[in-house]
Amino acid sequence: MSLQATLDAFKADFRAGKPPYSAPSDIHPIMERATVELIASGQASRAAKAGDKVPMFTLQDGHGHEVSSQELLGEGPLVVSFYRGVWCPYCNFELQALEATLPMIREAGANLVAISPQLAVNSQKSERTNHLSFPILSDPNNRVADSFGVRYALPNYLVDLYKRLKNNLPAFNGDDSWTLPIPARYVIAPDRTIVYAEVNPDYTQRPEPEDLLPVLRQYGKR
Repeated sequence: MSLQATLDAFKADFRAGKPPYSAPSDIHPIMERATVELIASGQASRAAKAGDKVPMFTLQDGHGHEVSSQELLGEGPLVVSFYRGVWCPYCNFELQALEATLPMIREAGANLVAISPQLAVNSQKSERTNHLSFPILSDPNNRVADSFGVRYALPNYLVDLYKRLKNNLPAFNGDDSWTLPIPARYVIAPDRTIVYAEVNPDYTQRPEPEDLLPVLRQYGKR
């Protein structure tokens, strides 16, 4: 089953309240309103895109080890996936799909990292829960996400909903700003140029990991 088919099936079960995905039915219009407004804001079109040069970054993984984009780019292309956090089931499905594609990513001579604003302990949980073998990096205050143009602030009514659902982002992220990254996936060439970009403000829609492979094969192993 494709990643998007998996996400669509989960979304249908979640909306239908099928166990174990039961949730109050009134939350769905609120979440959908926030997605529609984020799409209408046009932020995704202003985010980093193919042809842009990206700033270098150094972030820590869940075990306190520093991971440098400059060092990884010295080995070949770099895949960067921005995700919301381990609390987001859509993100977890995507991370699992990326893990399944990791052998082909590495075969193409590339590296892969995933970035979220969550604290290191939650990055460890992402790694453990999803059985991941690539670096899961913590981006304090969404600073790297902001440099890519994908950081956004949740509207007040969505903050109220998250609080009601006990989804305490300040506790998850160690940051009381109530900001998240728009889910995004990039391929960065060794010269720091973005050669592939997918930024979608609808967090229930994610590109297939296999879509990366033709680009990676073009820029890897040179």
